[in-house]
Amino acid sequence: MALLAGKHALVTGGGSGIGAAIARALAAEGAALSLAGRRKQPLEAMAKQLPNATAIVADVTHEFDCQAMADLAHSAHGPIDIVIANAGMAASSPAAKIDAAHWQQMIGVNLTGAFNTVHATLADVTRQPGGRIVFIASTAGLKGYPYVAAYVAAKHGVVGLMRALSIELAGKGTTVNAVCPGFTETPLLAGAVDNIIAKTGRSAEASRAELAKDNPHGRLITPEEVAQTVAFLCAPSSASVNGQAIAVTGGPV
Repeated sequence: MALLAGKHALVTGGGSGIGAAIARALAAEGAALSLAGRRKQPLEAMAKQLPNATAIVADVTHEFDCQAMADLAHSAHGPIDIVIANAGMAASSPAAKIDAAHWQQMIGVNLTGAFNTVHATLADVTRQPGGRIVFIASTAGLKGYPYVAAYVAAKHGVVGLMRALSIELAGKGTTVNAVCPGFTETPLLAGAVDNIIAKTGRSAEASRAELAKDNPHGRLITPEEVAQTVAFLCAPSSASVNGQAIAVTGGPV
């Protein structure tokens, strides 16, 4: 029997990259899926590939959008049992050149968006023991990186939010964890590669190799590796794994 049969999972940023890999992994375990994000086309394309999935257009930076997202998901597949707060974005800038707009965008999407997602779904996911909340953070939530101070601050905030909620919700039988990937083969990484090429003149291959060096095993993480870690955290057998920031990066952070 599929481990997540009868469960309903909401995945933000579910149309591509890590979010799409998570959607496939949870669907393979029998979960019904609500896939949310700002771009309608990739969400609908992904939903069509899965046996029981719905696409929902929503901007997680807006509280009212998140509440509408939760309501639509509930209407489509019933109460939400699993929340995967995956929506995020990254942008780089030297600290001296970070302006208010850059700061607010990084905090808004990565941290406020994660909070809005969980806040809108909290009544569903905590209604009975067995609820799961998983934040997709980053190794940037565990250590510092140069030229991405706002992103690092936001991801550290996500890990802090996870730790607070894990204690607060433990008595309800809801687990809260964060998965922290290293540099991963996603459209987000492709943007970082383009930025390196533009600033340094390196080739795409050399730029990707430079990013891969930060992962201890010297290669990029695959979205599927992140997704399998998420699926493990969502399984009934992971009920005692709570409050953890799990690095998926090929070695210690």
